[in-house]
Amino acid sequence: MKRLLSIADLSATDVEDLFRVAAEWKARTKAREPGTPLAGYSLALVFEKPSLRTRVTFEVGMAQLGGASVYLSGQDIGLGKRESITDVARNLGRWVDVVAARTFAQATVDELARHAGIPVVNALSDHEHPCQALADFFTLWERGHDLRRLRLAWIGDGNNVCHSLMLLAGLLGTDMVVAVPPGFEPDARVLETVRAWGGRVTLTGEVPDAVRGADAIYTDVWVSMGQEAERERRLEAFSRYQLNDRVLDFAKPGALVMHCLPAHRGEEITDQVLDGPQSVALDQSENRLHVQKAILLRLLGKA
Repeated sequence: MKRLLSIADLSATDVEDLFRVAAEWKARTKAREPGTPLAGYSLALVFEKPSLRTRVTFEVGMAQLGGASVYLSGQDIGLGKRESITDVARNLGRWVDVVAARTFAQATVDELARHAGIPVVNALSDHEHPCQALADFFTLWERGHDLRRLRLAWIGDGNNVCHSLMLLAGLLGTDMVVAVPPGFEPDARVLETVRAWGGRVTLTGEVPDAVRGADAIYTDVWVSMGQEAERERRLEAFSRYQLNDRVLDFAKPGALVMHCLPAHRGEEITDQVLDGPQSVALDQSENRLHVQKAILLRLLGKA
């Protein structure tokens, strides 16, 4: 691994290695076993968008591995405004060892990677969220699911998280069904890539068709950062796509409920389902910490 801009940067072997390293460091963290393989290393967090999970898990993860991190908000550096993306990347490449970038445009994180000369991680863009998808599949894997026999249902917007999940499903052989309203389908190029890999990802407009027989059901907010002006139109379009008890009845008994958080309770998911016994949303959130530690270790040649 030299970078992580997209799930497409990985092989199935890379993912298996990341899961192995994440599981090892999760166990060590739980046991309070010291380990500082990244002592002397530094991470720059370049964030155009605010964050809870991404910022905390990268900063804490780097600290637990013995390294240091510095947080740079959009106001701090004015990426592409106060200073060009290229110049920011070249400067960071002289100071730190790895960059995690949370941006609006995928092109921004791609340009950072072209010019930094050090590993760059996509910590979220409008097109993909690979760290989240890896933590999600790790959550399923550590619960003993055979990912090649798993059926994953996605309900809602064909957004960045959906793109990364589709790519990872295609890479690992997972059967994935995506239920979206017309006009909100995932990027056709992502679907083409998955199918070119032999992946089993299908689209439908009907929630019961997606959920029926599912081992896990995933949803996300209907209105993401930067889409506030579309709020009313989106709420109307997605009104039939709420994950609630009625929808859960179509899935396998005990099917896992997944959400990358933050949740807009009462919109895409009900309190009863998100806080219910089948929800693994907090496990997914916790696993961001361990999977991202694995990513940093692999990128820096320490695992």
